[in-house]
Amino acid sequence: MQTRDILTQKSSLSLKDAITASQNYLLSSQYPQGYWCAELESNITLTAETVLVHKIWGTDKTLPLQKIEAYLRQQQREHGGWELFYGDGGEISTSVEAYMALRLLGVPQNDPALIRAKNFITSKGGISKTRIFTKFHLALIGCYDWKGIPSIPSWIMLFPDSFPFTIYEMASWARESTVPLIIVFNNKPIFSVDTVFKLDELYTEGVENVKYELPKNNNWGDIFLELDKVFKFAEQLDLVPFRKEGLEAAQKWMLNHQQETGDWGGIMPPMLNSLLAFRTLNYNVSDPSVQLAFEAIDRFSIEENDTYRVQACVSPVWDTAWCVRALTDSGLPKDHFSLVKAGKWLLNKQVLEYGDWAVKNKAGKPGGWAFEFTNRFYPDLDDSATVVMALDGIKLPDEARKKAAINRCLQWIETMQCKEGGWAAFDVDNDQAWLNEIPYGDLKAMIDPNTADVTARVVEMLGSCDLEIKGDRLNKALNYLYKEQEKDGSWFGRWGVNYIYGTSGVLSALAVINPEKHRLAMKRGINWLLSCQNKDGGWGETCRSYDDPTLKGKGVSTPSQTAWSLIGLLDAGEALNHFQTDAIERGINYLLNTQNEEGTWEELEFTGTGFPGHFYIRYHFYRHYFPLIALGRYQRIIENK
Repeated sequence: MQTRDILTQKSSLSLKDAITASQNYLLSSQYPQGYWCAELESNITLTAETVLVHKIWGTDKTLPLQKIEAYLRQQQREHGGWELFYGDGGEISTSVEAYMALRLLGVPQNDPALIRAKNFITSKGGISKTRIFTKFHLALIGCYDWKGIPSIPSWIMLFPDSFPFTIYEMASWARESTVPLIIVFNNKPIFSVDTVFKLDELYTEGVENVKYELPKNNNWGDIFLELDKVFKFAEQLDLVPFRKEGLEAAQKWMLNHQQETGDWGGIMPPMLNSLLAFRTLNYNVSDPSVQLAFEAIDRFSIEENDTYRVQACVSPVWDTAWCVRALTDSGLPKDHFSLVKAGKWLLNKQVLEYGDWAVKNKAGKPGGWAFEFTNRFYPDLDDSATVVMALDGIKLPDEARKKAAINRCLQWIETMQCKEGGWAAFDVDNDQAWLNEIPYGDLKAMIDPNTADVTARVVEMLGSCDLEIKGDRLNKALNYLYKEQEKDGSWFGRWGVNYIYGTSGVLSALAVINPEKHRLAMKRGINWLLSCQNKDGGWGETCRSYDDPTLKGKGVSTPSQTAWSLIGLLDAGEALNHFQTDAIERGINYLLNTQNEEGTWEELEFTGTGFPGHFYIRYHFYRHYFPLIALGRYQRIIENK
């Protein structure tokens, strides 16, 4: 099918106007230094935990406490609970942490908001049904018993690299969060805070009937529950081997991994956990490491006129790379001064130091990019491949430096390929799945295996930038993608919601690597996307699809997910010279009809994924640069026909 006549003259003008408005919105949002960075919104738990940590340190008076209370009240829903993602009906652990924070802020138990919250929480089973980390936070202030928290033996810090398991078999985010918790869990502190309270009212079964048991999985993983009993017995008798040496190693690791910016890995959980470890070790509040950590939290916070909240992370490299791609895909000149400024900024953010990835990858030399402003220990494959594509699409004054940076990154990426043929986010062969069965890992996010979406990004980079990797590495990656395709033709999305994200990414990758060879797999992916299109012309998928496969590709239409679908269909259609005209036209019209006067789109839904089933993200720029990419690629195709 041809695309020349898809749009009428009127809508063609609307397309150009929409692209111009969208470009202008992005250009006006660029920071003077050259980067873009929008809010990375999650749920309220990190704000609640920030209140807890400050209360434990006695530094809470440095926070705008009234604004935090206003934010928590604002985020409470009619049913009385707080959400994990928009429209989820409320989630128990999130709600308990919000309740805890409001009590820490001095809100009385009989406050109408807390009465509604209590009713919601107890209707869901109460504190006993919350996740381990929520119970842990309550244990810190005496609102839960430490005997219901799993043990983490400190001697795991002492295993040599040659041992079958070390902390480097944990995902980077789990590793940097776990090491400080080894210190806290071994000491089991109960801290005094200036607002003394209990949360007995949140135990549905009555506080006197709480069993403080670790939840069972009813599978082989329950063997770890028995091991935990052994660990606790050894702790009671002070018979934990190498306890002191392990705790010293944990403290040393924690200090060595604190960045000059004060954070650990550029994400909030290890920052908060490390501050709890410092407090457990009786560090002084004026200690430089403590001060740097608090300053880092401040930089992750957003304070407005009436509210204050904390982000899980910041995304300047990710946002900048995608903004550059969106602007170039939509026709901005390659040497436009805004793109040049962004390109120079990205070049300066290349990570040229060895990080944790080098423990298992002895062959690689540094050269990747990270997600955040600074993250020298944890560059990631997704950012790195996206930055390479962004740089490849623009023209810089120093092209030789750009090409050298791309080549260095390519060499690093090559060495990070997993044995299955794909690429993971941060590490190579980080796939010991048994770790997700330990009681401490109830978020089921203890490892970082290769995934279809990250692998697709690397493959797309190779094809679109005309880059090569050695030997049969590319074929291994393609075979991995074939293996990961679902029976219905879709691909799983680990880092975006969900199968729409994964399927679009793989289609874009296969489209630039000998597409005729992949026609059958691409056709199946195309047909799956077509089957998911909503009546309004858009696409959407709920976060619940991670827990319920029958919801794959189902949800209210969103700008970002519509754009992903269109990008996949456009890339595949162009590669195979066979466009799904009607579906594409309807999708484009959905984006044109929903663009607002500012040149952007509205999107309340969470379409980014942190931990499937447990942590979701609303990237505030997703609703902008992905639609611009879709509109830009569509415009290029119809102009070239």
